[in-house]
Amino acid sequence: MNKEKYVFAQLISFLNEDKFRRIVDKYQGNRYVKHLTCWNQLLALMFGQLSNRESLRDLIVALDAHHSKSYHLGLGKNVSKSSLARANQDRDYRIFEEYAYYLVNEARQKRVSDIFKLDGNIYAFDSTTIDLCLSVFWWAKFREKKGGIKVHTLFDIETQIPTFFHITEALVHDSRAMKEIPYESGSYYIFDRAYNSFKMLYKIHQIDAFFVIRAKNNLQFKSIKWKRRLPKNVLSDVTIELAGFYPSQYYPETLRLVRYWDEEQEREFIFLTNAMQISALQVAELYKNRWQVELFFKWLKQHLKIKKFRGTTENAVRIQIYVAICTYCLVAIVQKDMKLDRSTYEVLQVLSISLTDKTHLRDLFDKTKFQNVKDRFRLNEPNLFNY
Repeated sequence: MNKEKYVFAQLISFLNEDKFRRIVDKYQGNRYVKHLTCWNQLLALMFGQLSNRESLRDLIVALDAHHSKSYHLGLGKNVSKSSLARANQDRDYRIFEEYAYYLVNEARQKRVSDIFKLDGNIYAFDSTTIDLCLSVFWWAKFREKKGGIKVHTLFDIETQIPTFFHITEALVHDSRAMKEIPYESGSYYIFDRAYNSFKMLYKIHQIDAFFVIRAKNNLQFKSIKWKRRLPKNVLSDVTIELAGFYPSQYYPETLRLVRYWDEEQEREFIFLTNAMQISALQVAELYKNRWQVELFFKWLKQHLKIKKFRGTTENAVRIQIYVAICTYCLVAIVQKDMKLDRSTYEVLQVLSISLTDKTHLRDLFDKTKFQNVKDRFRLNEPNLFNY
């Protein structure tokens, strides 16, 4: 039976349409709608993400080319450029935000793992700036002649799934987004140097959660206790108190400072943490895995087309970002449910040229020569889902 269904139709069968409709009803998203429902809008945008369409016009051309297949692809009636642009502008972005979080939770449950053997989840928090043309995106002023937004993301290192998103203007400093994070007791949070906000770090400590952060070079502190018999590449492991009026006021308790020599980069790193129970090498390893969130940002920008937006309003931009997250999670769910021994890059490239084929998904991935796919696209992308 699946051989008679298009690949895209098979993919969307992994989505919970009833859940999406309940969310739509909550926000009255389909009120006064005759043809292009919120579900059709979601699928049309996901089709554009998966097929690597560069713009709204490019997406409509692709959909028109397959207008005879539109119903069987699951897209409903043909989608016009004006109706899709209007929907992106007027529909409540919270519909797609809430559904993105639903898919995030589903993907995390399916991909649960315990790589670090620590009691608690491991998160990396960082942001990426997306440049926008100020004359078009007038609401996103960044500099005098430049626009932009920031996507602040909390990334689950072990499941490789983003769990929290906070979208702001690009002018907002990274550390100001720390207060928006839904912290969990017992979990570990990894930050770069931009997040040296001792007031927020102390709040993490107060709820019995842990953090690892790269210290700034001008950090002032007083050493209290040194550890001896250090493992290889650990230069020092010291219990400290912060010096300086404001740091000592904001974080009045002791911290742990670890100096680590990275042989690959031939440079020294200095980490601060309140996790006294783990080894210095574990501290360094946790921070090293913070790079996974950077790979996620790179993958998101390159493969899910969020740099060229299909609408100019803030609402349209938010919808496209959340649809990108939905698409990412859908690929993660399909990959896990079908137990595909392929990288996400390989899965996406095969899907991008096969959405309108009538091939069973299992046959599609079993019979595809993936080396040929890599050669064809001449790319060597980082693999986010496999270590």
